[in-house]
Amino acid sequence: MNTATVTARPAARAARRRRALLWAAQIALAVFFALAALPKLAGAHYAVTMFGQIGAEQWLRYLVGAAELAGAAGLLIPRLAGVAAAGLAADMAGASIINAAVLHSAAIAMTVPLCAAFTLIAIGRRAQIRNMAAAIMRRWPWARLV
Repeated sequence: MNTATVTARPAARAARRRRALLWAAQIALAVFFALAALPKLAGAHYAVTMFGQIGAEQWLRYLVGAAELAGAAGLLIPRLAGVAAAGLAADMAGASIINAAVLHSAAIAMTVPLCAAFTLIAIGRRAQIRNMAAAIMRRWPWARLV
């Protein structure tokens, strides 16, 4: 057994462990966000009240609920997991700002760590994000102009 083989095994083990951790986090967060999106889409009283306090129309509640549900589904699809995590990180960044500046809510204690978790997942899935961007550029070269 040569030195390259001996050092490759721990690296391969670490990569497998990292992938397993990413998938475990993605599955747990997908379930959490699917369950969080449903009351927004169903018009639960607290969601209607919260979006009313923000000063937004109810269309925003539907948009956020749909985005969170789509993000939860995207976390479970390997090709979309990185983009879904980046989108949900942006969603949680916006929620953190709204919770701090408008609602003055303690929910920021949950939205900031969620934003960080989604950012870490997006970083872990950056190869998939790059591959998707490259595929889009190959298919629609005019997209570079946008």
